[in-house]
Amino acid sequence: MIAKLLPVIFLVAGLGAGIGAGVFLAPGKSAQTHAEDDAKDQKPDKTKDKAQDAKGEKDKSGKDAEFEYLKLTKQFVVPVLERDEIAALVTLSVSLEAKPGISEAFYAIEPKLRDGFLQVLFDHANTGGFAGVFTESDNLDVLKRSLLEVAKKSMGDDVSRVLIMSVSRQST
Repeated sequence: MIAKLLPVIFLVAGLGAGIGAGVFLAPGKSAQTHAEDDAKDQKPDKTKDKAQDAKGEKDKSGKDAEFEYLKLTKQFVVPVLERDEIAALVTLSVSLEAKPGISEAFYAIEPKLRDGFLQVLFDHANTGGFAGVFTESDNLDVLKRSLLEVAKKSMGDDVSRVLIMSVSRQST
């Protein structure tokens, strides 16, 4: 009886620890927001150009394309099931590459995004996406494309990429 409850206990403890760490370590105001506030206060000079260069990238036409990187505040924890039992837990940190100035809208709909992302992650886990060499680039590209679809449904074309900042798998 205890042996059957042990994976569930580990899952609940892991989720609790992850949520607790996310709440404890969550910044009050992102570094990006601080940088934008500082840039507004300064007069245009070389410092501002350097800040824009750090945010922007060159697209194929040679024009500056600016992006803002929006980090989802908490990690995702995904159980991997084998024979109806939890075989492992996968944790992921995700960020979005988006047009500047949408951070307020992003954080307003973050719960909806998290829900959609979790559904994609559960589907990915249930189809074996986190089995074997789950960090293989083709495997992660499939996951990123699916997550990007969800992000674009919620935020439109303001989102250009999904970035997986960290991923780990812990067997139970």
